[in-house]
Amino acid sequence: MSVLAIVAIVVGVLLILFFIGGLLAVRARARGQADTFYEHVSAADEALEQARALDRGWDRDTMKAVARAAVADARPGWSYDDLHLVLVDDRPGTEEDHAHFVAMAPDGQVRVVLSRQGDEWVAHEVVD
Repeated sequence: MSVLAIVAIVVGVLLILFFIGGLLAVRARARGQADTFYEHVSAADEALEQARALDRGWDRDTMKAVARAAVADARPGWSYDDLHLVLVDDRPGTEEDHAHFVAMAPDGQVRVVLSRQGDEWVAHEVVD
């Protein structure tokens, strides 16, 4: 066997090993990001329960309805799999309260920021 053939085989084997290692690293990173996302969702759920205990205006169903309407207005015809509450910002009083929802779909996600105006929730911002 020639030296060139041996070098080509070694380079080919190294490329295959790097490719497999890259796939494993991307998979592990994606798994870690999913875990982090669900930790944020869990923390937001806990914060919502605390806010609800202190203030009657934090009704999840009402907030989700406003977030769904905001997504429908911002991206007509776009369907998503689930809507997650990811952040609750309950400040003293009601005028500075905010809640962040994320609509998740295979082709992307949309973040909806709700703010409170009196006893009503309104869509403050919709971000692609």
